[in-house]
Amino acid sequence: MSLRNYSLATIDDFIGRQLGVSDWVVIDQSRIDAFAQCTGDTQWIHVDVERARRESPFGGTVAHGYLTLSLVAPLAMQIGLIPDGVSAGLNYGLDKVRFMTPVKAGARVRNRVTLMSVERKGGGSVIVKVMNELQIDGTDRPALIAETLAMLVARHACAEPEAGAV
Repeated sequence: MSLRNYSLATIDDFIGRQLGVSDWVVIDQSRIDAFAQCTGDTQWIHVDVERARRESPFGGTVAHGYLTLSLVAPLAMQIGLIPDGVSAGLNYGLDKVRFMTPVKAGARVRNRVTLMSVERKGGGSVIVKVMNELQIDGTDRPALIAETLAMLVARHACAEPEAGAV
């Protein structure tokens, strides 16, 4: 997706503005189980459906907080955080993360992205700070809010070889 008039040259004009809202993504039990296997975090509240149904205060399994956090970057890219003219967008860090509401298995989430700041670096690259609000379908409170940092590396044009050059 591409934001109108959003580029590395005009990115400062977008500070303080919402860049967009991603599509909904379902956090089903199979995604939760795959994340548990990948990370080794197999706590029952995430992977034991029957026990979670009986004992969890949420009435069933919930996604790992870090699973929900891992969705922030790809959903921000989906809305067009990385503008044309950028060869790479790299995770640079986190300034603040708060896990507000557990995401129940089967829930849908989406990311609302707002550009907070831009810090220009040498070589045409910039560090952007973005506010991410991972919303849960049907609830007023977000799953999380996260201030993330990304380094956008400018694409440098290669000079065309001169006529007759080998």
